[in-house]
Amino acid sequence: MARTTRKRSTLANRAIAASAALILGGGGLIAVNVYASAGEGNGQNPNGTQAAGQSVSTIDCPDVGNELGEVPQQERGNVDRELATLDTQITTAYQRFADLKQRIESDRQYGQQQILTPLKNERTVILQRIAALIERGNAPRPQNLESMAPCTLRADDNGGQNQGDGQNQGNDQGQNGGQDGGGQGDGQDQGQENGGQGQDGGQGQDGGQDGGDQGNGNGGQAGNGPEQADFVDIQSVQPNVGKPRNRNGASRGTFSTSCGVNENGKFNPDNVIVAPGVANGAHHMHDYVGNQANDAFASDDDLANGQTTCANQGDKSTYYWPVLRLQNGQQENDANADGGGKDQNVGEIQTPTQVTLNFVGNPRSKVTAMPRFLRIITGDAKAFVNGNANANASWSCTGFENRQLKDKYPICPEGSQVVRTFKFQSCWDGQNTDSANHRTHVAFAQANGSCPNGFRAIPQLVQRIVYDVPPPVFDGANPSVFAVDSFPEQLHKPVTDHGDFINVFDQRLMNKVVNCINTGRKCR
Repeated sequence: MARTTRKRSTLANRAIAASAALILGGGGLIAVNVYASAGEGNGQNPNGTQAAGQSVSTIDCPDVGNELGEVPQQERGNVDRELATLDTQITTAYQRFADLKQRIESDRQYGQQQILTPLKNERTVILQRIAALIERGNAPRPQNLESMAPCTLRADDNGGQNQGDGQNQGNDQGQNGGQDGGGQGDGQDQGQENGGQGQDGGQGQDGGQDGGDQGNGNGGQAGNGPEQADFVDIQSVQPNVGKPRNRNGASRGTFSTSCGVNENGKFNPDNVIVAPGVANGAHHMHDYVGNQANDAFASDDDLANGQTTCANQGDKSTYYWPVLRLQNGQQENDANADGGGKDQNVGEIQTPTQVTLNFVGNPRSKVTAMPRFLRIITGDAKAFVNGNANANASWSCTGFENRQLKDKYPICPEGSQVVRTFKFQSCWDGQNTDSANHRTHVAFAQANGSCPNGFRAIPQLVQRIVYDVPPPVFDGANPSVFAVDSFPEQLHKPVTDHGDFINVFDQRLMNKVVNCINTGRKCR
């Protein structure tokens, strides 16, 4: 696949100034997205759809995977494959909704009949299968699982019109900042949320009125995002990064592993953690560094025997994340492929200029070794409809990394590059390498840096990915924006950014990592 790195043009530089002026002046940057989306979220509207004539852009379904508790180990793969089927059903419903959108907005019952009722019926079948699988594994059959079958229609929250779940996403992100900040363990997200709320507060009021005049109202060249409202000038954001103070007993060292920037061009739309055995389980393309055997069908043995791009051959871990694309009217050669154009991820895939992978310690205690094949997902690929409970996106610019954005893409000044940072969960339950929802076996440290009860500190992966991409251009003959790949229904929102990691360090190297961190050294 072709990957591009492009310098900023004069037109692009003008776009920065214009965007900054609008942001600082409170002008409405909202561009109402007129395409549909579908996703698994938490909201339910008793009426199923919005009132006739109101703009709708999202099919919002309860997130079944997040709600699953006990799933027998022997049935987890089967359950994951059924959950992947739910994602495929939603993607198909999204495509159907996009084709019928105008009629649905004029006739709410038509949307119920053509989209929501068939989707509910399809989901009910899968939910029944999931319940049967869990029961077959000698675990209690989940109660009321079928109640998660109905979905609703709702608006893109950026437009300030959301009635599908009775809650505005922008406000939700700001109000929950304190909770999320504590959950991340370094106090960082609380500042990020408050910073994001400030931008939303100034923009959201005019979204419904001004959206049609922005020239990019269709939401990016993919037809489903991003929008002007998804970008903010990093220079208008106040510093918001904080971290807990190191205490006696802290582990202050750092271990760095160098695994390249995906020069090999290894991409696929699989996710072996969430959807093992399912091709195109992610419905978006991933970059991979480290282990080269990673696809949907890779076993632990495959990973252990795979090749690695890491300089230290004792690290066969796999590190992967959604690709960043430049939506500039140029087609990548996956334009007709799953995860690419077929899932409305269009544009040229960007190769990072730098990827750093550091493992750091805990501000209150020593760290213990990660178990081999430990799986960690950070962030939420469906955060646009799910809300911020598991969101962990951090966007910034070089030279401004004390200012992090959770729900906006940054507009960087001349000479500065876009940065994505992932701080992974740093506490482990001491027993499991994975869990039914792929989250509860690990946790973020608490606001003071300590691990929750029952968890122990492990080396924390801090992943930093840098790109030289031009700032967004929203009007004129050649619009151009950068955006992260996403499920089609997630509208390429920046809050959906996420990272995945499987530990395949050999034991000797993992012991070195732990010793280095606990003794306060910097090692490679």
